[in-house]
Amino acid sequence: MPATNRLPNIGEVLAPVLKQVPADQQPLLIALTERMAAGRYRDWAANVVDPQQRSLLLACAAREDEVATLIESLYPQAAAMQRKILMGIPDLAETTQALFAAYDIQDQYRLQAQGERLGASTWRSFAKHTTDPRAAELFMRCALLEEESAVVLESVFGSGADANAGI
Repeated sequence: MPATNRLPNIGEVLAPVLKQVPADQQPLLIALTERMAAGRYRDWAANVVDPQQRSLLLACAAREDEVATLIESLYPQAAAMQRKILMGIPDLAETTQALFAAYDIQDQYRLQAQGERLGASTWRSFAKHTTDPRAAELFMRCALLEEESAVVLESVFGSGADANAGI
């Protein structure tokens, strides 16, 4: 069981991946990782005994999907562009799975909370640098959704109690 202070920095891990995509398409790449995170939340929820905790994790999954949907709405050809992105980074899903698989569930939650905070910061940066008011508004909505999930992970699952106890 790795120590929390030994968790990788998600920003450092994902920076080289992000650089593989043109800047104007980076939000679509991040939307793909949001969908992957939604799946991770659903997997965690399926293994949680407590119904309230399951509900919280499923709400986090729904927020991840909402973020992805909001971002994809900014691109008329989002699905085609994302397929092209995945062709250029075919190991994206495996990279993110491997990142989490090395850790126990509590550290996975901590790692995901770190990712949510990074996501919020990233969306705010995109909002700050766009000239499109609609995009700026959506990026800011995404930042708030990311922070909401971070708070859930940090306050409910980051307390040291094992959310999967009793399985």
